[in-house]
Amino acid sequence: MALSIFTPSVTGMDSQSHALQTVSTNIANINTVGYKSSETMFYTLLGSAPVVKGSAASGLPSSRVDTNGVGYYDRTHITSQGQVVASNNNFDVAINGNNNAFFTVRDSYSGDEYYTRAGNFRIQMSGGQPYLVANNGMRVQGYVANEDGSFGSSIEDIVLSYPDKIPATPTSKVQIGANVPADGVENSSYGIMIYGPNDNGANMNMVFHKVADKANTWTLSFEMEGATVTTAEPIEVQFSSDGKLLTPTDFDINVAWEDGSTNTVSMNIEKMTQYAGSSGITNIKQDGKEGGAFKEASVGEDGIISALYSNGQTVNLAKLALSSFAAPDNLTPISGTLFEANGASGNAVLIEDGGEYLVPQALEQSTANVETEFSKMVVIQRAYGMNSNAFTVADEMMETIRDLKS
Repeated sequence: MALSIFTPSVTGMDSQSHALQTVSTNIANINTVGYKSSETMFYTLLGSAPVVKGSAASGLPSSRVDTNGVGYYDRTHITSQGQVVASNNNFDVAINGNNNAFFTVRDSYSGDEYYTRAGNFRIQMSGGQPYLVANNGMRVQGYVANEDGSFGSSIEDIVLSYPDKIPATPTSKVQIGANVPADGVENSSYGIMIYGPNDNGANMNMVFHKVADKANTWTLSFEMEGATVTTAEPIEVQFSSDGKLLTPTDFDINVAWEDGSTNTVSMNIEKMTQYAGSSGITNIKQDGKEGGAFKEASVGEDGIISALYSNGQTVNLAKLALSSFAAPDNLTPISGTLFEANGASGNAVLIEDGGEYLVPQALEQSTANVETEFSKMVVIQRAYGMNSNAFTVADEMMETIRDLKS
């Protein structure tokens, strides 16, 4: 009796031991963000004996006569979708609805790129620069924002640098809708907030003065504390007898601030009316904004990372890049939740509209399932026990042979 009698049970115990290790790893990572569970697969080990070929007469198929144990390999379920759960971190982001989409991260030391579904990102200072990094410290890749708010065409490290304050946006256009009383008043005033290049805003009164010797006619003047408002020529506003504005509908005013700055404002009053009753503003639109102090930065639904300011304005900083592969399940699993491209997976291809798959302030949970893993554990334990029994029986048989020969 050859020593090969031990091979099937030894390889069986070895394979089941590895399978238990895989299950244990899955259970250990039950709460690891972006983790993709693995499964141990088995295959038959064959010896060197020739194939026994069947004959037409016997009708028996060809077969091996020397199966010699079991081998194993691991398969990671990379494209399985984990549950998406809300989080409280502004830089957390999950991928949902596309199993073939991955964040790209770069090792700052080697320059190698890797891919992950774990979107638990954070800020890490390096060389005085605030980099967006993954939980392992690798730098997240994306498109850096240009000064006009657009984004670059190639991906690079995301650096989240932003001004602590943004200046006021001076008012350049104003549209006002209001009613000037047809009778009973000599003057009617309307307040409009105006912003200057260096000013957070001041109230400007637009005052209608009734012209005594002209029906439905008013002169227009402006009063403003901290600034002087002038027009190129005196403005006379005329209404029709049925209360509709005749002229002018548009004109410009010049605002000279006490600090020496100026801005020209285009006024549109085409929605002004002259009806009986009280004065009242129905609508004011102006494009100026006060300056703002930085409040927070966060990832948006479109994958754009922006800074929010106290005046409600946002400044684009970067846009996350997502990559896909021809065969994503063939990616090579690396330590942690990283994957590496190889010849079987194909090269990374950037997803143009990746933002539609992103869920901000959320994380994709592990795909490992406790119930499934414990069920596998029971099967593995029994299989290991049976292989152990087979090994014991083989050992007893060999002992018997040795006793007979002695």
